[in-house]
Amino acid sequence: MSRGNPCQLPAMLPDYDPNDNEAGMKILEDLTENVHRMQQLVLEEIIRRNAHTEYLEGFLNGQCDMQVFKDKVPVVNYEDIKPYIERIANGDSSNIISAEPIIELLTSSGTSGGQPKMMPSTTEDLHRKTFFYNLLVPVMNKYVNGLDEGKAMYLLFVKPETKTPSGLVARPVLTSYYKSSNFKNRPFNRFNTYTSPDETILCSDSKQSMYCQLLCGLVQRQQVLRVGAVFASAFLRAIKFLEDNWKELCSNIRDGHVSDWITDPSCRNVVSLILSRPDPELADLIEHECGGESWEGIIKKLWPRTKYIEVIVTGSMAQYVSTLEFYSGGLPLVSTMYASSECYFGINLKPLSRPSDVSYTLIPNMAYFEFLPVNKNREDGTQDVQCNGVCKENCSEDVETVDLVDVKLGQYYELVVTTFTGLYRYRVGDILMVTGFHNKAPQFRFVHRQNVVLSIDTDKTNEDDLLRAVTKAKAIVESLGFLLIEYTSYADTSSIPGHYVIFWELTSKGSNHLPVLDPKLMEQCCSAVEESLDSVYRRCRRKDNSIGPLEIRVVQHGTFDALMDFCVSQGSSVNQYKTPRCVKSEEAINILDSRVVGRFFSRNAPSWEPGK
Repeated sequence: MSRGNPCQLPAMLPDYDPNDNEAGMKILEDLTENVHRMQQLVLEEIIRRNAHTEYLEGFLNGQCDMQVFKDKVPVVNYEDIKPYIERIANGDSSNIISAEPIIELLTSSGTSGGQPKMMPSTTEDLHRKTFFYNLLVPVMNKYVNGLDEGKAMYLLFVKPETKTPSGLVARPVLTSYYKSSNFKNRPFNRFNTYTSPDETILCSDSKQSMYCQLLCGLVQRQQVLRVGAVFASAFLRAIKFLEDNWKELCSNIRDGHVSDWITDPSCRNVVSLILSRPDPELADLIEHECGGESWEGIIKKLWPRTKYIEVIVTGSMAQYVSTLEFYSGGLPLVSTMYASSECYFGINLKPLSRPSDVSYTLIPNMAYFEFLPVNKNREDGTQDVQCNGVCKENCSEDVETVDLVDVKLGQYYELVVTTFTGLYRYRVGDILMVTGFHNKAPQFRFVHRQNVVLSIDTDKTNEDDLLRAVTKAKAIVESLGFLLIEYTSYADTSSIPGHYVIFWELTSKGSNHLPVLDPKLMEQCCSAVEESLDSVYRRCRRKDNSIGPLEIRVVQHGTFDALMDFCVSQGSSVNQYKTPRCVKSEEAINILDSRVVGRFFSRNAPSWEPGK
């Protein structure tokens, strides 16, 4: 059996030494060159294993045939498969949907009926994730030299898990991986060592975990070659935590003693070993940098050997780019991967590309990928899936999907996956655009999450549209030395006509103080947002008068931390938390409204002409 030919391996996960960059790149080249054959093998293997599960048996009648699968098995969303997941959670056999035992359920950041969605996971799936993570290393080494000469300060966190009535563990996908033997017993990889001991990552107290990880990163500052977190928002929360706690961290370093409030015994013991001795010289250096007038470029000042910041800055995370650039000192912002609770999808094969240019190459042995073509920018404001019918709950007709090898350059698609873990033709809800190809593997830009919209009348504003409009408006305040730290929105229909409300948290560059706001300037921001929204919104505002003037509500410092605390208390994962770009719950809106310090409205209706 050839070690480098993934098509010959039963589970299609070729075994290789992660320290061998050449072998890793060879595997990537083989996978991206043989996309069609690999996708056939993946689907054949999934059908062969699972044809006699209750779910597939109902459609296939025991036929292990790819065309029958595509003809008979419907494209579904979460509400369609939720009853099967709930049966497993309540004690029914995994064989309802998967021939492989389901060992846990992965809670998604998406919700259904107010509760996190749950995705099945198997032991083999953990091995698949490990394979995927290992492929990231040779890609980075291709573009950045010397990563084996130091460490990564990656700030990673877990969330306490829950159990279903049947006793199955339910937890976020990253918590699952960090708590697995695949992570805890991972072999040494000289290209991927962390400043954070596993004990600090696995600490369930997020404040103690953050403090200890930052302390370890500061003590080992001369060894740090890259810094990061999963999402850009999480990394910026770490910077904010450092701003609030640097004096205490310096005191610990000066005395060689961990603060008494760090009570987790595993954290305390392992951090004490790293702290080891008093270091007043290091404490003085950190105090000098953190006590300066501005924190611009603070990352490069505190960790001078850092080569890049690794965080996801695509999708809704793109709004953090300017703030990250302020703190980074010119370091590249690197988004390495595209993944979700359902499946790990793709890798950024050009990791040093600008955030706006990031594309992900889907790895064809991770799952079977299909795509629903999407119409964008229609005059009526809708985003339609092109199919004979739409999906299982709306019609009984076949959905016209496109295979991975048949997608077209420049076309938008909704991603559909069939996984090894029991999801069959499942609509992930992500909208992607084809940007190019690596060998025969398509590359995609993540556009936005489907159905994250504001709507008052016939308007439908998605996450990408809102980000674009806010980006235009925030340029006005940033030109005067302010930073937009966070934003979210909601459709206020308490009055007629209803209107869009956008909550902004602003700060002055280099301080935590709320800037003095010029009402005329903020009204310009409101108008800039409206002018940047689509023609349907502008028609509703100007011609139909069915939407009222857009409102920006400026909130006090720390408001979005309070919103995060609320979301975490409702079941969101600290590690996977992303600020919602549209809030709908009354409790969340009350948290935001109770901290409003200024309200501003657009004075003039935006421009609009038919067809423009």
